[in-house]
Amino acid sequence: MNRSLKIVFYGTPEFATGVLKKLAESDHQVVGVVTAPDKPAGRGRQLQQSHVKTFAEKKGLNILQPTNLKSEEFIEQLKTLGADLQVVVAFRMLPERVWSMPPLGTFNLHASLLPQYRGAAPINWAIINREEKTGVTTFFIDEQIDTGAIIDQVSCNIEEEETVGTLYGKLMELGANLSLKTVNDIANGPIQTKIQKEAQDLKEAPKLNALNTTLDFNQTAGEVDAMVRGLNPFPIAKAVLIDEEHQNIKIYQTQIIRRPHKMSPGSIVVENGKIKVACATDFIDIFELQLPNKKRMKASDLLNGFQFSPNARFDKA
Repeated sequence: MNRSLKIVFYGTPEFATGVLKKLAESDHQVVGVVTAPDKPAGRGRQLQQSHVKTFAEKKGLNILQPTNLKSEEFIEQLKTLGADLQVVVAFRMLPERVWSMPPLGTFNLHASLLPQYRGAAPINWAIINREEKTGVTTFFIDEQIDTGAIIDQVSCNIEEEETVGTLYGKLMELGANLSLKTVNDIANGPIQTKIQKEAQDLKEAPKLNALNTTLDFNQTAGEVDAMVRGLNPFPIAKAVLIDEEHQNIKIYQTQIIRRPHKMSPGSIVVENGKIKVACATDFIDIFELQLPNKKRMKASDLLNGFQFSPNARFDKA
């Protein structure tokens, strides 16, 4: 029988909600849920609450939304909760005074097989880099980001046509199960951890920005397609279209066309209702895209009322 622990949970997005749900339905007691403050969003700039907060309210859990994690008010709130353990999933970096507070420590769930893909976007980069496997890791938080002692890991395959959307769902379920197992193991303790080894071949998972989400057709068709999948459904791959003027477009779905060519990368071929773009090797067939101030549409639908200029091409950012 597991010892029942008092837990403070930290998280904001849907990925974290999967873990919170699993913990809330367990024999352990979630005494506090720490999530991001409500933020204005949309055209109306109405306050929008986090996915975690929405779930926590439905469950009647105690919610904390500090703007300053170092404030004395927040520290005192945590002390009164008397947590045995803290669990962190997709949340900002905690100050040492916070993560060192519980007697059993604070662990984080990370969506990669650490030490690979430390950083903000591990699911995206695993697909972009065409990995065959990824997974989830629980580890005790320390002074650095994603470097603490590993408690447990579970791996899964990355399928050939995997997108961030499909992989996100798989890892969310694996992460929820692993987090509960980790809590149970800590409750039954003592547990053995494994120190992360530093190596030269470590791949990072930096935050996504306008530059590293823009397609470069000087890469192979396989690399371009992997980036499109690694950014779908969020934040979506961008591409620079030169068609009389520069336009930044979004590309949602592509397919590799294995066909040798001697064209300049970025060259556009329109045939049979398809938009094909020459890459360093082979072509990319663009299925779905979105032009500025237009709605998302299939390439075949776009071509019904749109025509590229003779010199149109895709370029680097």
